[in-house]
Amino acid sequence: MRIITQRALLLATALVVSTGSAFAQSAATPTAAPPPPPPATKMAPPKAAPDMQAVIDQLAVLGSKPVETLTPAQARINPSAADAAKAVMASKGMPTTPDASVTTRDVPYGSDAQQFGRVYRPANASAGAKLPIVVYYHGGGWVIATVDTYDAAPRLLAKQLNAIVVSVEYRHAPEFKFPAQHDDAFAAYRWVLQNAASWGGDTRKIAFVGESAGGNLAVATAIRARDEGVARPLHIVSVYPIANSSMTLPSRTDSGNAKPLNAAMLNWFGYYYSTTKADQMDPRINLVKANLRGLPPTTIINAQIDPLRSDGETLATAMRAAGDQVEQRTFPGVTHEMFGMGQVVRGAHDANMYAIGKLKAAFAMPPKR
Repeated sequence: MRIITQRALLLATALVVSTGSAFAQSAATPTAAPPPPPPATKMAPPKAAPDMQAVIDQLAVLGSKPVETLTPAQARINPSAADAAKAVMASKGMPTTPDASVTTRDVPYGSDAQQFGRVYRPANASAGAKLPIVVYYHGGGWVIATVDTYDAAPRLLAKQLNAIVVSVEYRHAPEFKFPAQHDDAFAAYRWVLQNAASWGGDTRKIAFVGESAGGNLAVATAIRARDEGVARPLHIVSVYPIANSSMTLPSRTDSGNAKPLNAAMLNWFGYYYSTTKADQMDPRINLVKANLRGLPPTTIINAQIDPLRSDGETLATAMRAAGDQVEQRTFPGVTHEMFGMGQVVRGAHDANMYAIGKLKAAFAMPPKR
């Protein structure tokens, strides 16, 4: 019998990993080393509009490093696109402090420190008003970013819609792997239904909004609400969602080298949030293969210069095939993360107004009794 040495076994394991026939996911620690990068492509992404490019340029000025080369702990303190947008605002003499016309408070919905909702409320709303409610899910690939990073969009929605917005914080990978984030998203929604009336919210008028990984959570939570007989939202706005696990989609190539999100980062996120590669094909992540029938009217917003652009486009196609009412729009000249940059990026402002118009129309419908 041939004896396999430990060295040979290690070499064989490395070969299996490098060829992709098996791939061990990260350990459940934020200091786990990043995975090997996927093969590089040389295709340049489409040209960004000048105001969008100004934000991207600020990332380099701030010293942002390629996320795919970092551990989660390092990536969480890396300058973000939101930081770059604030730097552009400061350079223009614009205030960067949060708009005080919207107040916030953090309220826990679970026992973990990351399980809380940040409740945004217009400061001038009367005490007895029954306001519509937006449940908002932030992005970050389920690994990085927080409600602090994604403050601009929920604050804008609360002001423009005269609504209560609950920005959901959830447990992060790799400390808590899939499906922890999806479980938290649904638990937070049930918690909002149970408590929103005490905050002055009208539980008959609820919508979901999410960005990136949060755009996925918005749709996945609506699916679970349907399946478990929980009140469904009136409308979903899903902004550049993670929705299709194929790595051969057109935008994976034409925007594979885009900033601030590139194709290598998608591989990086998957390495940390999943326990096995099969997790990435789960219909909660690979939404195009989910049962999409009977979902609320949905608006899908995409950025042209984004490896996730095709995710939104193919999700819209799948939802239409399932009989859902869905509109999808791709905004030119802008990149991933643009949705919170409406003050300095015109394309982002247009996307904001498009989403707000859809939500206003949904909230204007007579509530179901």
